[in-house]
Amino acid sequence: MRAPKSTSSPDYVIVGLVVILTIFGLVMLASASSDLARDRFSNSFHYLNNQLLHGLVLGAVGFLFGFFTYYRRWEKMALPLLIITIILMLLIFSPLKFAAKGASRWIDFGVFTVQPAEILKLTFLLYLAAWLSKNEKRSRSVGEGFLPFLILVGIVMALIIIQPSTTTALIIFASSLVTYFAAGARLRFLVGAVLLAALGLSVVVYFTPYRLERILTFINPEANELSSGYHVNQSQMAIGSGGLFGVGYGNSTTKLRYLPEPIGDSIFAVIAEELGFVGGGLLIAAFGVLILRGLALARHAPDSFGRLLVTGFVSLIGIQAFINVASVSGLIPFTGVPLPLISFGGTALAVFLTMSGIIVNVSRYRR
Repeated sequence: MRAPKSTSSPDYVIVGLVVILTIFGLVMLASASSDLARDRFSNSFHYLNNQLLHGLVLGAVGFLFGFFTYYRRWEKMALPLLIITIILMLLIFSPLKFAAKGASRWIDFGVFTVQPAEILKLTFLLYLAAWLSKNEKRSRSVGEGFLPFLILVGIVMALIIIQPSTTTALIIFASSLVTYFAAGARLRFLVGAVLLAALGLSVVVYFTPYRLERILTFINPEANELSSGYHVNQSQMAIGSGGLFGVGYGNSTTKLRYLPEPIGDSIFAVIAEELGFVGGGLLIAAFGVLILRGLALARHAPDSFGRLLVTGFVSLIGIQAFINVASVSGLIPFTGVPLPLISFGGTALAVFLTMSGIIVNVSRYRR
């Protein structure tokens, strides 16, 4: 498909926010990981170097590819990319898998590791946008829309839950539901999908005690301060000790000995401790502006595919950012999920930057 001449300039607000968040993430990762990296690898920059090499470099390539590739070309690539990603998901259960902390979420290719679930966020939303945009009446039909939607989402969620990674499955489900709603789905379809998902997850939680324990800990965190409540309690202590302006960059006292996953799930706690309420609030505001700007762009997208594509990507970033901040703050049951563009993880950073490039490409053709 030949790309038409762009009708608008790129949305520089989105570009600027993505660049700022990415640089900020690298700066905070340097602080959050320094003690941990020195303790484990005798190199304070081990994790930062890894993020630069495997995340930023690939992410920059992905961003530029998304930025310069006419977004409608992704429509034809959507199904092959989804199939490739599902194959990668299945390889997690092969000898190539790399397990950590009881979860098999990575594929080890020797030189580098890949987390297929992060790639699935991109390729599944690409396919969902392409599938829904081909027939707008599909979203309002039970046989052609609702049931196939449930089957598609159900298969994807099942592949992720058995890793296990329940939160990633929920994030993909929620962003898929937002995309489905943007396509014109009937309200009763959305309610039905939520009820079915809640029923299925209730069964999963019931048969996996550690998931149930997280919910019970959320209800009464003091009862399990040294076990399941340890992570969230330490996160809240770090956030609280930051006060209004923080203890200063690099001066966190919790990131090495007390706070689990300071470079991943809990990096917001380190940010709040070192930069205080002001720093954490500005970060949340930056995400808020990015989401609102993206949703405004979706309304002015030139066609259904572009609108659904931007809606899916933006909603996923917003939902994941909310879950990360809310869980370490104790607002929802604690769950491990990285903060988009901020937390350590090369695959995740590359995927989010690629999404951002595609979003900006859509902005070049907005009405």
